[in-house]
Amino acid sequence: MATPSPTVLVLNSGSSSLKASLRDGTGERLWQEQRAFDSRDGSRALETLLEQWLAPVIAAADPAPALVAHRIVHGGAGFTGPTRLTPAVLGELEALVPLAPLHNGPALQAIAWLQGWLEAHGAAAGAPLPQWACFDTGFHATLPPAAFTYALPAAWRQQGLRRYGFHGLNHQHVAETVARLHPGARRVISCHLGAGCSLCAIATPAGGRPRSIDTTMGFTPLEGLVMASRSGSVDPGLLLHLLRQGVSTEDLDRSLNQASGLRGLSELSGDMRELRTAAAAGHDGAALAIAVFRHRLLQGIGAMAASLGGVEVIALTGGIGEHDDALIEELRERLDWLQPLVLTRVAADEEGLMARQCLAASQP
Repeated sequence: MATPSPTVLVLNSGSSSLKASLRDGTGERLWQEQRAFDSRDGSRALETLLEQWLAPVIAAADPAPALVAHRIVHGGAGFTGPTRLTPAVLGELEALVPLAPLHNGPALQAIAWLQGWLEAHGAAAGAPLPQWACFDTGFHATLPPAAFTYALPAAWRQQGLRRYGFHGLNHQHVAETVARLHPGARRVISCHLGAGCSLCAIATPAGGRPRSIDTTMGFTPLEGLVMASRSGSVDPGLLLHLLRQGVSTEDLDRSLNQASGLRGLSELSGDMRELRTAAAAGHDGAALAIAVFRHRLLQGIGAMAASLGGVEVIALTGGIGEHDDALIEELRERLDWLQPLVLTRVAADEEGLMARQCLAASQP
């Protein structure tokens, strides 16, 4: 009898939702579901979701997963590949929570809850299920110093204040997909466009592996493109001006992350689908939001092309990138100067990549 392919339980913890997926050894999806929780209820909301929804899924999985893979947004400079979660590693990850509190915090909470559940229920299986982590910053570990260094005083830079980049798991998935479909492409721009948005300039030397050489997000996921509710890059002098006016750091944080971007520009919604409908009906705010989004996206693509010295493939991914037909047509028209160029779409799949990476890393 053939040995069944190992399966991986992949968990993607967000600030108010949890996506769980079961994948086979090749990363193919066997099951996937996403559930929301009310983050205003504190840690208990996520724990209740885990107890009532995820625990039965794990108990009923047949075959049982070989391991659990967690997506962690910020791995700092030290975590660049799949990592087995040990007490020492978890201690280091706790220190990184302030760099991405909305995402790293819930991820570590899910890890802690799952460790307790596995220890309590894993005796029959002989040992608790091993937990691993993949990091959204990891793919950008190949950024050269010129791309990751901020022009700041040395004392600040020595604190680790630098550009890290995010969405790395999906940018890597896009890079590997494009390399398979367009093996001659050496310069690729991956456009992750969803609630969060970022670009990645990917260089693939002949016979080598795709490498991130530039990206639009920086020290936090707030830098770069216009997003659903995040501002993207703004003049730091503007922020200093607001602070001097008496705006608190808490209000500044909330406004930049939750009340800006498409939502702030349109004063209507952060959902591109709603904005397209509203703009077609004559809503000025929706039209402005789309125009600013597109303008900043084109600027960013131009910058990534400059970093690469040209581009053969631009790949759109994420909710907007995969489904907004108007956007891809607008880009075809506006990027005609980059010809010859392949403009394509790649379905996002961080979970498949994580499953493959962690299974490979777990082999002796």
